[in-house]
Order: sequence, then structure tokens, then C-alpha cells
Amino acid sequence: MSAPLVEVKNLSVGFRMDGQETIAVNRISFDIKHGETVALVGESGSGKSVSALSIMQLLSYPQAFHPNGEIFFGGQNLIGADEKTMRRIRGNKITMVFQEPLTSLNPLHTIERQVGEVLSEHKGMRGPAVRARVLDLLRKVGIPNAEERLDAYPHQLSGGQRQRVIIAMALANEPDLLIADEPTTALDVTVQAQILELLKDLKREMGMALLLITHDLGIVRKMADRVFVMTKGEIVERGPTEQIFTTPKHPYTQHLLASEPKGRSLGAPKDGPVVMEAENLKVWFPIRRGLLRRTVGHIKAVDDVSLTLREGRTLGVVGESGSGKTTLGLALMRLLSSEGDIRFNAKSIQGLKSKELRPLRRDMQIVFQDPFGSLSPRMSVSDIVSEGLRIQQPGLAAAELRMHVSEALGEVGLDPEMQDRYPHEFSGGQRQRIAIARAMALKPRFVMLDEPTSALDMSVQAQIVDLLRDLQRRYNLAYLFISHDLKVVRALADDIIVMRGGKVVETGTADQVFDAPKTEYTKALMAAAFDLAVTPAGAVSE
Repeated sequence: MSAPLVEVKNLSVGFRMDGQETIAVNRISFDIKHGETVALVGESGSGKSVSALSIMQLLSYPQAFHPNGEIFFGGQNLIGADEKTMRRIRGNKITMVFQEPLTSLNPLHTIERQVGEVLSEHKGMRGPAVRARVLDLLRKVGIPNAEERLDAYPHQLSGGQRQRVIIAMALANEPDLLIADEPTTALDVTVQAQILELLKDLKREMGMALLLITHDLGIVRKMADRVFVMTKGEIVERGPTEQIFTTPKHPYTQHLLASEPKGRSLGAPKDGPVVMEAENLKVWFPIRRGLLRRTVGHIKAVDDVSLTLREGRTLGVVGESGSGKTTLGLALMRLLSSEGDIRFNAKSIQGLKSKELRPLRRDMQIVFQDPFGSLSPRMSVSDIVSEGLRIQQPGLAAAELRMHVSEALGEVGLDPEMQDRYPHEFSGGQRQRIAIARAMALKPRFVMLDEPTSALDMSVQAQIVDLLRDLQRRYNLAYLFISHDLKVVRALADDIIVMRGGKVVETGTADQVFDAPKTEYTKALMAAAFDLAVTPAGAVSE
């Protein structure tokens, strides 16, 4: 048998900080064969990305160090290799696709310049030859109207198109190994399916090996030949993909496979009291041009949307990025100007001023997508959770506030003794529990949940879904649940509206929409979410 393309032997990775040393990866070994797809699987903090960056020697040395281990590529040990050697390998023999395509691209350079730079650096190509090769690469990765995109900047492309550009850069020099670090986590399900199919096609066409780093087991099962499961810096299980999925041996692997959000909505009565209603809701943003900034058109972010949300029920709002989901939620909360009627607790709130809305805010709360960005790093957990109480009930004494905070933290499964700590001292899942506690402290009737699980690992997603379901059962809450993750929506929602381009293209109960979708767009969303199949041509655009 031929030697592996990459062989990692007994590798450890440590970090030095404030005079202390921490071991992040502990004596792991794995190999990647020519033309093979290997997946490193595990939750955040397991050591997956650190291991991959070690192959590329892209860690912050000397703060990062390798107490022991070797990484052989083509028979050469990369640990301790000089920068000249690594520059010859990086971008030429080994390339990498990162998780967030926008931050991976330079906002000041055109697409042609960024892809062309790889060719100039490694191949010495110049002039028209570079442009021709860039155009060829953009077409190969499926960029529509590739010639028109050469002079575009990253912000002018969609998320999926930006990720395709990153892949074009990675493949420019026809590498032997492509490392893909969570390459689809930031993308919609339909675009995710397209990107994964693209990677499979390019891998097959170019005969390269692929190291896939992810926490999404659905992707792993579709893509990988072999799997290495990591937790706490160690590989705890390894084997062929089908074996790992059908007969997992290690408890952690079994835990990962069982962590997908499960169950269904609580099934509250369909004729319960109406909490929130909207009729013919519109949010149009003017497009202004010319010296006098005249309005020449509108971006119709929400266009003639009507909905009803009842007590104890969850209305799921699904669709791709840019479909108008979050804009709709913010308009319902009166945090964006809109046209049309909005009624909360049978009272029209559309014309109310900020001062008149303030008493209603107690009953209307939001949980945001990013549990770190939505919490002030300068405030303790106690201050964060009690902030709304201090505004809505200014007469509460300090001891009463502390009691309410303890109660709210206990309800979301956190130790009340933690309330004097700060957000950076908690994990992502714990931070999202704090954000939920802040919303629940006021005992609301209606909660808008804007992608509350998308930034979390799968097992933590399942915990948050169970928590939200439990709180809804306890307090008969009405939820507006906004997400592009249809598996999570399926576990929570009673009713669904599907949005595209600001309009509702399909609506119905969760069973109706998930089991018998009517529109081609909804069918494409379902296929991408549950099968990771390629979407029908033209059904979904980026």
C-alpha cells in the first residue's frame, strides 16, 4: 500500500498565556490517504481546528507550541519546518477553506485580484493569463455570470458566492489536500447543499484529499470515508463512516449521534387566545440615487405579510438569508417602522409612540442569535438579567431583584450562585441560557426567537430546544421562531410561514408544510435540510 498523504503522529498542541501552559490537543494520531475524505468531528473546543491549523503551521507561534508529535506530508515533517518550506506548501500543496467567507476575503480588493494573487504568488503567472485562469476557476466553482463578477467586491456577493470564491482560491493551484473548516456553518441549508456537492465534484475531478472539520454529523455521513471523533483534545473513536454511525462504541460518539433536536411542538389548541396579529404588513426601504438623493425604487424586505400567533403556540418563520424573516420579527416588535396593522393583546400598537410602547415591552421579549454579542461584557449576569426588571418595576429593592434573578437563572438550568460572574466566563450554551433568562425574568406572553440556536453545537441546540419547550409549557408562551435550520424548527413549531423575497410563499401547520410542501421553493428547502440533496435548477438562487 502507498504511504498516506498526511500522517499525524502523537501530536500535542499547547498554548502559553500569562505564564501558564494549557494543552489543547493531547497526543492524537490520524492519517489521510490520497484522494480520501477524512472528517474530524467534535463540539466547539474539542481541538479540531487547532489540529488542522497545526498541519498548515498557522498557529500563533511561539505562544502555541508542540510538546510532542510529528506531522508528515509527502514524507516531510512539518513540525519545525522553516517559513520558506511552509510557503512552498501552503496554498500550493495544502490549502484551506474557512468557516466565515466574508472575514476570509479582503473587503478592499476585487474578486479578480484576490484569486489572481494566489496564482501570481505560487505560479508566477502575470497579465492576461491570470485573468483567464481566474475566470476559468470562477466558472468551475459555479459563480453565475463569472465575467461580470471579476470586478466585484466581497460585500457585493451573497454568502454562498463568497464561499465559492474562497474555494476557487483554494483550488487555484490544484492542491493535494484541501482542509475545509466548518465550510457551510454560516450558510443557508440550500446553499450548504450546493457547496457540499461542489466540493464532492471538485475532489473527484482533481483527485485531491479532503480534511473536513465539522460538528454537523449529517454532513459527515454524506461526505466522509473515515471519521475521527474528538473531545477535550483527544481522539476517542475512529473508523469508517458507516461503522461510526451504525455501531458507535464510545459514549461521547453515542452522545453526539443522539444530540439532534428531537420531539415535536406541544400542540397547544389552534383556537386559543390571539396574542399577536399582523395584517398587510410592509417594510420597504427606499433606494435613493443622484445628487438630490431621489427615491428611485424600494427594497421590499417585507411585502404584504399577514399572520396570527396564538397563546402556547410557536409560529416558525423559515427561508433563506435575505428573505425578510428577521425584518418581519423586528417590525412586529415595533423596532422597525412599517405599514399595516399590528395588534398585540387585541390592541393596535402600530401608531403608538416609544413612551406608550414601554409598558408593553414587559410582555414582548427577544432572544437574539449570537449569545455573546447580545450580552454586555461589562455587566454581570445579575445586572443583565435584572435590567428589564429595573426599568419595568423601578420600586423593587436590591434583595428582591436578586431573588428574581436567582429564580430566572434557576428556570433556565443555571446555578443562581453564578449571577455575579461575567459573560466571558460561560460557554456558548450557558450564555444563551442567560439571554433566555433575561427575557423570561419579566414573565412575557410573547417571545421572538431570532436564530437562537444557530451559533451553538448540536448537543447544545437540543438542550436549548428542550428548555424553550419546557418554558412554553410552563407559561403558555407564544413564540415567533425565526430560523433557516429546519430541523430545529420542526422540533418546536406548530405553524409555519415560508418567506422568500419579503413575501410569504407558503403557510400551514408544521405537519402540512414539512410533510407535503406545495411550492417548489419549499420543496427545495426541505430537500436541502433533510437530505442534503442538490436543489433543483433555478429553484433557489443565492
